[in-house]
Amino acid sequence: MKTNVIERLSDAAENFKIEGPRPLMRELPDPESYPVQHLGPTLEKAALAIHEKTQAPIAICAQSVLGAATLAVQGHADIELPTGQIKPLSNFLVTVAGSGERKSACDSEALRAIIQHEADLREEYWVEILDHKNRFDAWDKQRQQILSDKQKYPGTDEKNIALAALGPKPEPPLGPMLFAPEPTIEGLAKHFLHGQPSVGVFSAEGGQFIGGHGMREEKKLLSVAGYSSLWDGEPIRRIRAGDGSVIISGRRLAIHLMAQPDVAAIMLSDRVLADQGFLSRLLVVAPKSAAGTRLWKEADARADIALTQYSARLLSILKTPFPLVENTRNELSPHVIKLSAEARSKWVQFADHIEGGLGSGGAFDPIRGLAGKLPEHAARLGAVIALVDNLNTRLLSPDHMGAGIVLAQFYAEEAMRLFSIGMVSENLRTAQFVLDWLLSRYSGSTVPLSYIYQFGPSQIRTASAARKVMKILEEHNWVASADGGAVIDGHKYRDAWKVWEE
Repeated sequence: MKTNVIERLSDAAENFKIEGPRPLMRELPDPESYPVQHLGPTLEKAALAIHEKTQAPIAICAQSVLGAATLAVQGHADIELPTGQIKPLSNFLVTVAGSGERKSACDSEALRAIIQHEADLREEYWVEILDHKNRFDAWDKQRQQILSDKQKYPGTDEKNIALAALGPKPEPPLGPMLFAPEPTIEGLAKHFLHGQPSVGVFSAEGGQFIGGHGMREEKKLLSVAGYSSLWDGEPIRRIRAGDGSVIISGRRLAIHLMAQPDVAAIMLSDRVLADQGFLSRLLVVAPKSAAGTRLWKEADARADIALTQYSARLLSILKTPFPLVENTRNELSPHVIKLSAEARSKWVQFADHIEGGLGSGGAFDPIRGLAGKLPEHAARLGAVIALVDNLNTRLLSPDHMGAGIVLAQFYAEEAMRLFSIGMVSENLRTAQFVLDWLLSRYSGSTVPLSYIYQFGPSQIRTASAARKVMKILEEHNWVASADGGAVIDGHKYRDAWKVWEE
């Protein structure tokens, strides 16, 4: 009996070698080069300088500086589209890159001015909070005296007159935080009440955000609806039993998340996020890995000069006071950038080109959600670049509009390339996790069913789930079933598979 089992396993392995395995998913074609030359002189030089210093893929460097620039300028201006709609300049960026691609190093360089400005705000905050405490204590003492002194303020009218003269309760200084890696939408709303009106969600470990509390199944829809509203420039509306109702207007949010491919796939293939429209607001890149090509070299000294100039420019913008609604401390009133006649013509031509490919079977049908927003993305991108050049920009030039269109086209091409990620079923993604685990531990060996659900990836925790995955791997010739079972380390297993040997 044992001999027959071994023979059948051997025969299966021979067929296995003849046919060879088939990939579970279609391999992605290489991406196009990021059009860094269209970021404008300041951002282009900064992206190239970060690339020179870190040897990270240029797309990662570009995303990092574009995210930082968006945060710096988004509180100062909005863009008026040819449709008459006035839209924020906020951009939601996602960078897909594996471990070791120097994502953190890129953000560290790109966010230097923001980190410096936040530190300055924090220092001011601690000085002002002490002053606020003293002013509040004095105000509170006077208020209590007014309320309790029946001789000086015998009636309601006298008390009201005195309280009106005293004035409202002193407000504490605005919170200094400018960015965070994984805030919930409720946390953002609380921050926007008493903090800076323009902030970012930046993380070199985007899994913290994608797998965080705000993106859990029961919270996900509420979270992405809130983020989408902020992208649209809509007010945050909150009604809570504890603190009543509040409308928070004039706030801006920039996002740049860097995530590993498996983590990013979870978000990019989520039907809830797609149907809600969140994914169509994301500008995603997934550059080819630079690992294995980054031989040591001294960075060109000009890289540091370019980064110093870039950081100085962003810091100058960050230090410029926000335009605010009158009698408010942190409700933005951005000036409106209009499109010049030639820029408007370019925008209309681009919008018509996109619309022509949105029909069933059209060029943009697979990314219809994103494509429908591409003209707006282009205008936002062009305006961000323009404001980095000149914060007082009131009219978008044709050159800046053209740059925004080139960038939007690139992001559309990336979305088309990555579209297959969103089409891959959950079962295939789970099978890929299991396959990676099997090849790393049992390549060329035989593995029993129980090993897979006891020691394998966390997605597999039952025998039925393990059988389903192994059937997929068997259909793709990555494993061969031992029909009569197998003896492994002296133990007989009814269900076992021979794993392809790499």
